[in-house]
Amino acid sequence: MLTSTSSTVKVVAIGITSLEKIQHRDLLDNVKKEILISHKTDNKVQGPLYSLDNHHSHFILVEESEPDGTTKLRLSLEKYISEQHTSYGGTGSIEIPVLCLLVNGRPHILERIFRGLENSVPCLILAGSGGIADILAALMNEPHLTGPQDIEKQLKQKFPTENFSRNDIVHWAKMIQSIITQEQLLSMHDFEQEGSEELDTVILKALVKACKSHSQEAQEYLDELKLAVAWNRVDIAKSEIFNGDVEWKSCDLEEVLMDALMNDKPEFVKLFIDNGANIYDFLTYSRLQSLYCNISPKSLLYMLLFKKHEENRVTLAGMSGHHKEMVDVCPLFTLHEVSRVLKDFLHDACRGFYHDQKPGGKKKADKTNARKFPSFFDMNQKSENPWRDLFLWAVLQNRHKMAHLFWAMGPEGVAAALAACQIVREMSRLETEAEVVRRMKEAKYEQLAVELFSECYHDSEERAFALLVRKNRYWGKTTCLHLATEADAKSFFAHDGVQAFLTKIWWGDMSTSTPILNLICGFGCPFLIYTNLISFREETQSDSFKDLGSLDTERTLLSYTKKKADAKLEAEPASGNIAYATFMFTRWKKFWTAPVTVFMGNVVMYFAFLFLFAYVLLVDFKSPPKGPAIKENILYFWVFTLVLEEIRQSSYTDGGMNLIKKFKLYVEDNWNKCDMLAISLFFIGIACRMFNSTFHDGRTVLAIDFMVFTLRLIHIFAIHKQLGPKIIIVERMMKDVFFFLFFLSVWLIAYGVATEALLHPDDSRAEWIFRRVLYRPYLQIFGQIPLDKIDSSRMDFGNCTLGQQRNQTASDFSCPSAYANWLVIILLVIFLLVTNVLLMNLLIAMFSYTFQVVQGNADIFWKFQRYNLIVEYHGRPAFAPPFIIIDHIKLFLGWALKKTKHKKEHLERDIPEELDQKLITWELLQKENYLANLEIKKKESNEEKLKKMSDKVDSLLKNFSGLKKQEKQLRSLESKISYSTDMLSSMADTLVKNSIFFSGPISNYTRE
Repeated sequence: MLTSTSSTVKVVAIGITSLEKIQHRDLLDNVKKEILISHKTDNKVQGPLYSLDNHHSHFILVEESEPDGTTKLRLSLEKYISEQHTSYGGTGSIEIPVLCLLVNGRPHILERIFRGLENSVPCLILAGSGGIADILAALMNEPHLTGPQDIEKQLKQKFPTENFSRNDIVHWAKMIQSIITQEQLLSMHDFEQEGSEELDTVILKALVKACKSHSQEAQEYLDELKLAVAWNRVDIAKSEIFNGDVEWKSCDLEEVLMDALMNDKPEFVKLFIDNGANIYDFLTYSRLQSLYCNISPKSLLYMLLFKKHEENRVTLAGMSGHHKEMVDVCPLFTLHEVSRVLKDFLHDACRGFYHDQKPGGKKKADKTNARKFPSFFDMNQKSENPWRDLFLWAVLQNRHKMAHLFWAMGPEGVAAALAACQIVREMSRLETEAEVVRRMKEAKYEQLAVELFSECYHDSEERAFALLVRKNRYWGKTTCLHLATEADAKSFFAHDGVQAFLTKIWWGDMSTSTPILNLICGFGCPFLIYTNLISFREETQSDSFKDLGSLDTERTLLSYTKKKADAKLEAEPASGNIAYATFMFTRWKKFWTAPVTVFMGNVVMYFAFLFLFAYVLLVDFKSPPKGPAIKENILYFWVFTLVLEEIRQSSYTDGGMNLIKKFKLYVEDNWNKCDMLAISLFFIGIACRMFNSTFHDGRTVLAIDFMVFTLRLIHIFAIHKQLGPKIIIVERMMKDVFFFLFFLSVWLIAYGVATEALLHPDDSRAEWIFRRVLYRPYLQIFGQIPLDKIDSSRMDFGNCTLGQQRNQTASDFSCPSAYANWLVIILLVIFLLVTNVLLMNLLIAMFSYTFQVVQGNADIFWKFQRYNLIVEYHGRPAFAPPFIIIDHIKLFLGWALKKTKHKKEHLERDIPEELDQKLITWELLQKENYLANLEIKKKESNEEKLKKMSDKVDSLLKNFSGLKKQEKQLRSLESKISYSTDMLSSMADTLVKNSIFFSGPISNYTRE
């Protein structure tokens, strides 16, 4: 059970012993069924009968028919267990490791150890635990002291009260000699001398040592490696398994790599990759699907996938039986369902994920069937981008440490970090557990994107700009700017590099250093654009991308894409009238198509529109049949062009979207909602003003509509650095006001109803009740307190009538009741105290908090607003309403004739493949530099220094333990040498004696 990674699983400890040695064994006699037997333990009992140990979970009690029956059963059971396989985490098969752990022990245990070693069962001896364990530990260092006399001496020291026969001692001495010779299967550990190493570490090292003894093949180490993964001991795997003794192949590590992925062991995943695991060969779509099928049922991802799975089952309910069989054999979750979940999070960025990659595969399929049933592709096919797929799998499971590992390995780091930021942001909204949401917010993928882009920007501005607008190869051909917009990554847009790029886009082909005054002069007098008043950036490189290695080629990626007509004009030979016409045309177009000029034009024309609207309402708004007048008709046409522009903006999205999705995307913008409201009110007002009966109603609606159109002016201030953040402050304060009005209305209604009931109990006129219950208390908040109508001491009863005498006309004024007037005064004092002091200060405090929050991040908010404004005017036609109708006609004709697309290129660039690959490689290089710098900073931190110092201390302790081990070996060697010297001395003495014995008679014989 030690292979279990769960801390809640109870360890199964099985004891095997002879029934004859158990105290109270008579309780088990004649027991033929499973019943509960109470067995009292007595730890003071010392042989020949023993009490059962309550630390064991199970016991196997053997009725011995022969003396060594218990030992044979134990050995047979161990051999059977060692031949079994188990698995954890849903994958992988581990051959159960068997190890004999010797703690203390009596002499009869030697038989069990001897038999185990014969079956190649390793033994771990815990020195210092007493008994046979200490004897074996001592004899491992002094193997020459294994004679019967030495063994007898050791046994008397450890078991002073025992009397052992000479035959047993000789038998045990032979066993000890045989045991000690199996050094490769024996391991010894002394917790007192070798440090406080955990027992699982000692056991794992002993198993690895035993494995090394009989093989150097990688396959033989897999079980120990799986055990290291299960116990999460990456340090043991590094020092004992991946130490260079074994040559690992990628195929050898695939199974354990799958285990490490499923059990969230990023350290092991990195270790396997560093030691030869090839992710490109490992990750097939079948394995990726298995990873998604083994997620936790309690996770948010499981709920989302299960929802898509159920929707798919409902969709397939009416399909043919053949298709139903295909669905039944599919696993619980398929990659098609994963792609649908990703689609909800990433939208266009996951376009093409986990679909059939064969050319023409989708075109041949019927579109209706394709919507109903996912396309099946070869599951054994290798993943196109395994780093991205594993990164998404880790992010979706909220395994951010694992995700950071795959992010560091994979390409397109900025895009990947922004995509993860979007996924985490969406999942945090759906997650219900606060702890999981907190861990999601700590992921900081946006910070990774910002810091990596900063590294790129500092190395090369032009290449960093290209990263922003290039269509990412592995993220649905979306750009980093698009991903950042979806993820609401304000900090990314606030980066100086992104803002520098947006400034270039804002000024178009004009120089970014152009003074605003010069721009206004050129806008007011267009002929000045042909002078040196306004400078333009020169484009000397064509878009052919011939020299892919030059910096000038990369700069062409950042310039606005020229139309073919412009390129042809600029390619004409510079001579005569053609050169002059080319210059005039290109300079004119560069100026008027720049987003900053388009913005100025729209602002000027919008002020003109408001002026015309106000003039019509105040001066030239005639009732039928005289109206509408010419100026009013011009106003109608102007609004009509605004409607056309809103229609164009709503369709200015991905061509693959249906109309409903386009409309939903359009109304997500609050300013678009404001435009819809203004236009709707305008048409309602026009419909009402065309009839005499509703003419004044139409004027009222249009007057309100003018207010809405005027409030739309706030949007233009977003470009200003000081005023832009104030728009967000006002917007958030409006939300605070609504919360405040809830508290205010509760107290206002309570006070209004109470005072009305006390002052005017007999007045039943609804309009007057409404005035006194709501309107009068509201005015009292601002200091308008009519004491002559609520205070009886200041009332003038001559100008009013009593409730019983007055006529039921609106002109009659009801006299207030003087009864309980003192209570009315008290209620007034309390009402003013609560509203003017308590609630007003609450509102001020809410406003102050909102202001501090926004003002503290004013720069970030403004830069994000600035991006949205630049994107909006970058995509707008050059003409402002009402002249924008010209561009609308061109767009409609182009769409009708199928000559041009209805969609304009939107801050995106299709980069040639060679140059795109260079940019990907360059970004990978910058990511390596960023990670290296991050590692250096980490090493310089105080925590890392303490950790490094702790590692050094551990290393010294390890070296000290090694010295102790060498000292033991030297002592053992010295003892052996001493023993050999004694033996040689003894042999020499014997030879001398024998020489004297034989030399005497020979000498006498000679003399005779």
